[in-house]
Amino acid sequence: MEHKRTAIILAVIWSIVAILPLFFGSTNFIMHILIICLIWSVVASCWDLIMGFAGIFSFGQVAFFVIGAYSSAIISARAGIPPIFAVFMAGIISGLLGVLVGIPCLKLKGAYIALVTFAVHMILEPMLKGDIGRFIGTGGSRGILTIEPMNIFGYAFTNSHPIPYFYLILFVAVICSAIIWLVIRSHWGAAFLALKDAEDFATCLGVSAFKYKLMVFALTSFLTGMIGGFYAHYVGMLSTRMLGIDLFVTLMVILVIGGVGKFPGAVIGAFITVAINEMLSPLGSYRPIILGAMVVILVLLLPDGIIGLIQKLVAKREPMVSPLRNNQP
Repeated sequence: MEHKRTAIILAVIWSIVAILPLFFGSTNFIMHILIICLIWSVVASCWDLIMGFAGIFSFGQVAFFVIGAYSSAIISARAGIPPIFAVFMAGIISGLLGVLVGIPCLKLKGAYIALVTFAVHMILEPMLKGDIGRFIGTGGSRGILTIEPMNIFGYAFTNSHPIPYFYLILFVAVICSAIIWLVIRSHWGAAFLALKDAEDFATCLGVSAFKYKLMVFALTSFLTGMIGGFYAHYVGMLSTRMLGIDLFVTLMVILVIGGVGKFPGAVIGAFITVAINEMLSPLGSYRPIILGAMVVILVLLLPDGIIGLIQKLVAKREPMVSPLRNNQP
């Protein structure tokens, strides 16, 4: 019943999003915001899968996003591979790096995993700016200033005409959401929750912590790296500023508003957070203060996020069935 309800919520969300260009298609700025919302919804959903469902406090999601973005841009430029294939190769690179990061994390728990994954985030910026980065083609501190736009069957998707790119990213976001939903409702999701709630007991029952933790690291890193590649070919340029604290905090706010472990709360949270962030942009330096205050209020009022509130409202409307009544002949 829970999974069916989630599927219905997902279908409603994506149906509403799909018709938004009918109302805002003439405004490139709003379409740009909607595309960014779709991109962050995938990144935040992947983070929610690994942290909210698998219980792994990974803080390396932004790093895998940036790795995917840079990898796709470099592969398409240096190897001459079409961007549509470069983004999948970038996802594979991010997935492999996610496994490499996940292996040492298997022997750690809680805050120690967060420290290791955040260390990856911190190390990435000097690597991209240093000699290693310049050697592989990251452009050093200058970044990559020109990236080939997405091209499918001879049609170039450019940010000057955002509606086609919107539907391309929407298609990718729907596929990624479907994958995450299928994982959550499968035996993988049951294993994730079992390891999260009672790892020792789950291990005694034969659930392999090594297997499932590596799987969730690989899957979330792959999807995050792939959407990073789409982001790179959309914006047309990259810099290490993406590794700043702003994006990290934004993704955290998305999870809090949507509800940690409340899929698809991250999708709703992405649209709300990005919209609020843009509305507060005229306030300049006061924006993070107001955004932080809103997060504190939302955590106090809605500890389970928006999806948690929806679930409570639906549960109140469902008729109570007496167990004695069910046992009657």
